[in-house]
Amino acid sequence: MLKFSLVLSLLLLNGCNTTVPEYEESSIVRQMTPPPAPPSGEVIAQKIVKNASLTFETQDIDAEHKIILQLTQQYKGIVQTDNSGINHSRLFRNLTIKVPSENFQSVIDKIGDGVAYFDRREITRRDVTEEFVDIEARLKAKKELEKRYLELLKKAQNVKDMLEIERGLSSIREEIEARQGRLQYLESQVSMSTISLSFYKVTAETGVRVSYGHKIINAFQGGWNGVSVFFLGILYMWPLLVLAILFILIIRGFIKRSKRK
Repeated sequence: MLKFSLVLSLLLLNGCNTTVPEYEESSIVRQMTPPPAPPSGEVIAQKIVKNASLTFETQDIDAEHKIILQLTQQYKGIVQTDNSGINHSRLFRNLTIKVPSENFQSVIDKIGDGVAYFDRREITRRDVTEEFVDIEARLKAKKELEKRYLELLKKAQNVKDMLEIERGLSSIREEIEARQGRLQYLESQVSMSTISLSFYKVTAETGVRVSYGHKIINAFQGGWNGVSVFFLGILYMWPLLVLAILFILIIRGFIKRSKRK
């Protein structure tokens, strides 16, 4: 019974430590269940997260949109977001698509075939292999610890011991679920790459393309707007004008009284 209590205390000390950071363990757990190292000479497949951000001008918004949708379907991707609008003198369309990582470069090359130049072309490749391997190793260690808790649970001889073991077991399982969730997220990021696209068409006429008559109309509109702003400014300053008039009247009255004397 004493031996059982000592083992239980040691496991509970480690299993209930919920203040440990995501990828750190207490020194005792490391001594009991060190993360397994990969066998010597084993080749670990790289885990690369690929992302791209492309911005460019096009002469036909709808045609470009159709091409991108066709490419997404052809390369077994999905459209995450798709929105359009107008911003000053530009019609624009923004898309975010996800494609299998093996098709990432092919899709980018196909999109670039019809683009004279990119306003922005940013491609990133982030290696998460080390994080992936580290989580897998620590997840394996946690599962081994979970087995030991279950073995102790079978040997528990009273309700108190059972409750303590179950409390530690619950903490371990929470950590296992958190690491499994992180692994699933990384796997999804590695398997499906993200491409953010923004393309636009300039619609406003500028420079010599604007007719002389249109310039005259703009000048009249600008002049009228200027006069309107001036009168509005005066209205906003009416308290100051009233004070100025009262000041002038007081000064004039003072001057008149001085002359009479």
